[in-house]
Amino acid sequence: MDRLKEKVSLITGAGSGIGRAAARLMSAQGALVAVADRDQSAVQETARLIDAAGGRSLAMTVDVMDEDSVADMVSATIREFGRLDVLCNHVGGTNPRVDLDLLRLDMAEFDRAVALNVRSTLLGSRYALPHMIQAGGGSIINTASVAGLVGDVLQISYGAVKAAVINLTKSIAVQYGPYRVRCNAVAPGAVVTPALLANLPQDVVDDLRRTNALPYLGSPEDIGHTMVFLASDESRYLTGQLLVVDGGMTIQSPAAPGRRTMLPPGG
Repeated sequence: MDRLKEKVSLITGAGSGIGRAAARLMSAQGALVAVADRDQSAVQETARLIDAAGGRSLAMTVDVMDEDSVADMVSATIREFGRLDVLCNHVGGTNPRVDLDLLRLDMAEFDRAVALNVRSTLLGSRYALPHMIQAGGGSIINTASVAGLVGDVLQISYGAVKAAVINLTKSIAVQYGPYRVRCNAVAPGAVVTPALLANLPQDVVDDLRRTNALPYLGSPEDIGHTMVFLASDESRYLTGQLLVVDGGMTIQSPAAPGRRTMLPPGG
């Protein structure tokens, strides 16, 4: 229970879903946790859950697309805990109702997606890095997506910006590795979060489950455990990497699920 003992973690998008799960799991492993989200009541609930379990937290509201807000978030973390060891740039996403195919894409949504996913990751890292360097090292964990690895019929912005997050991760790792700062990314597949359930029809969710190599979809905790590993010293020799946590969604031929019916009985 002490994999992150006395480490200070800052997690954006911690008001629900994966961000909340990561915050609670890191606290359970001994971290002091700063949690940030644009939804004040949601992030305060995350902090309450951490504190009720015996942890120590700091709840903040943040607009990750605003540079001053990001700078204030990092400064508040340093004031409260005195250092910063782990940063999870978790905020991201697009509006799937207007992030469509190329000809029908709302260009304002594309610009917002760049700011929400790429610029926010860059800003969070930019303001955290000096403190990590001063502390003798640290771990930056960026949330990408399997959407950044494959093409799709919808959400062209989301795929493009998550691909950019993957490349940004590699560049940060190369540039600041000499200072013992590691930077890695996690690419979740289909994870049962409030956002997924709100944005996808049930038949699409069922299809995602069918096309996984594993017979189930992920939970927020599945991604949170991966983030704990990347935050801990267990991953001290891992940097610039993308960990794809998708239940096998992207490893198999599109024909594989249907071809299972061709197997003889009892296989």
